[in-house]
Amino acid sequence: MNRIVQSTLGLSLSLGLALTMSNEAGATDLHVMITGALTGAMRDLQPRYEQASGNKLVISWGPSSGTTKDAIPMRLQNGEKPDVLIMVAPSFENLVQDGKFIAASRVDIARSLVGVGVREGAPIPDVSSVDALRSALLAAKSIGYSEGASGVYVSTQLLAKLGVANQVAPRMKKITGELVGDAIARGEVEIGLQQVSELKAVRGVRFVGPLPEAVQNANVISLAIAQSASEPQAAKSFAEFLSSPDATASLAHSGLDPIAGK
Repeated sequence: MNRIVQSTLGLSLSLGLALTMSNEAGATDLHVMITGALTGAMRDLQPRYEQASGNKLVISWGPSSGTTKDAIPMRLQNGEKPDVLIMVAPSFENLVQDGKFIAASRVDIARSLVGVGVREGAPIPDVSSVDALRSALLAAKSIGYSEGASGVYVSTQLLAKLGVANQVAPRMKKITGELVGDAIARGEVEIGLQQVSELKAVRGVRFVGPLPEAVQNANVISLAIAQSASEPQAAKSFAEFLSSPDATASLAHSGLDPIAGK
């Protein structure tokens, strides 16, 4: 038996045992706080986990950074206490260091790239090179970006790297409280930049492509269990579920680059 088969079988057995233990202990509500980058993947994964475990996921969505009430750091600051946290690593590290989440429970789920989207049926800009991306942004009448990690990168680094920050500043629109794709689909912005998986999660949005490698910003999405988790075994079963081969396939389909399970 080769190592890949052994690893897959071992993971499946571990997952099955964890889910069995969770079921034996009785169904529970598992409170999970998740970055919007997993929106598309969780549409598939949530019902599958709930059916397999008997547990119910109570999900709070939010960007991994920002100061609005929906942002994950603000939710935590305002007293929300999830059992499991899934968010982009830079902000995640600070929370783990503060001792609110168990460092040893950390699982790196996937890499998330920043991409470009337009409204379905609109002209498709060329973003395949740095020069092409620069031209597309200069030509756009309006540009949407998020308050989360991708938006911070776009507004503070990407535009400067492209040398267009001053030119496009009047046309930039920060999208809060929803995905950038929602604003694109309504026609509120002509072009939008956000995590690839978040753009792909919105109906009515045409995903154009990722940012060129030279100006790309990949973020790692990580999971950790809270020190105060009321059902730590259920939280562990969910973490193992997201590391299973079936789950990583769904993550990849949604536009993420899975890390767990490799």
